[in-house]
Amino acid sequence: MHYLDANATEPLRPEARDAIAAALAVTGNPSSVHGAGRAARRIMEDARESVAARFGGRAPDLVFTSGGTEADALAIHALGAGRRVIAGATEHDAVRAAAPGAAILPVDRRGVADLDALAALLATGPPALVCLMLANNETGVLQPVAEAAALCRRHGARLHVDAVQAAGRMALDFAALGADAMAISSHKLGGPAGIGALLLAPDVSPIAPLIAGGGQERGRRGGTPAVAAIAGFAAAADAAGDASALAPLRDAAEAAAVACGALVCGADAPRLPNTTCLALPGVRADAQVIALDLAGVAVSAGAACSSGKVAASHVLQAMGLGPLAGEAIRVSLPWRAAWADVEAFADAYRKTAAALRCARRDTPGRQTPGRQAG
Repeated sequence: MHYLDANATEPLRPEARDAIAAALAVTGNPSSVHGAGRAARRIMEDARESVAARFGGRAPDLVFTSGGTEADALAIHALGAGRRVIAGATEHDAVRAAAPGAAILPVDRRGVADLDALAALLATGPPALVCLMLANNETGVLQPVAEAAALCRRHGARLHVDAVQAAGRMALDFAALGADAMAISSHKLGGPAGIGALLLAPDVSPIAPLIAGGGQERGRRGGTPAVAAIAGFAAAADAAGDASALAPLRDAAEAAAVACGALVCGADAPRLPNTTCLALPGVRADAQVIALDLAGVAVSAGAACSSGKVAASHVLQAMGLGPLAGEAIRVSLPWRAAWADVEAFADAYRKTAAALRCARRDTPGRQTPGRQAG
């Protein structure tokens, strides 16, 4: 199997596997004051220092969570209290679910947030919490977060950034972004699933917990910490540089797909170097995913967080791509991707596109209209 679905989850890095194994050998609850507890606490706090430093934050301001979804929910719960919420139109479902009544910040056909619209939204109404992801999970499109942060400061608004897909794939400095909170997730950068973190600006703490309990995480998140997972998270973060070396492979995969009639969604915007969203006009996304899987290539259609469902992408709909929103697949290269993976994808895609388009033409009353991705 050629695994090209890294934005769903990255393969576990060997450094993370080793760190998990070493931490599992330590018995102790980090909240206990005896020697075993102190040993576990040392592992956890060393990891906190490491992850915070890796992404431009401070260790006292980092809250370990169960993943990116909880980090987003905690940020909205804590920073959104008493504020209206403004969310980008292409935000992850974790943000959309945590802020169901949010005002929507539109994006252009490239998938980039409209900062003039943000300024207008901030200029009217009570103080706001703005949620703007750094890198989109479906298209890889990057958002102008630093510019949005400046607008937020001007209007007394808070800014939460979902950086789950960006961490480990591009330069990422929380302090330089100027945001008030930032979510990251271990398994998106080659660590174990089930662990993530919320970085807070120094002036944000203390915050009210979303999960109350025994006062862990300085009272910001209850529950016994998953020490082994935390250790693996830190090791993966240390091992992950950026994904710039994957850009030539992504470009080659795009070129092969475009030669078959595919359109690249968000092609004109700054994007993550490992991610491409490819729409094949007239051919359903689920049919493409299944055909490629049968050919030994794993990709996805949209986000992988919808209980296995394949539906029209709200991200592509927000970009104004119409029917293409149900005809696009996501190819996301993992940290260990090689040219052999791209060559296998190119061969499988050519055969898939030809077979599915042939089947569509042979279906009475069906035609394939021509469209542009913008």
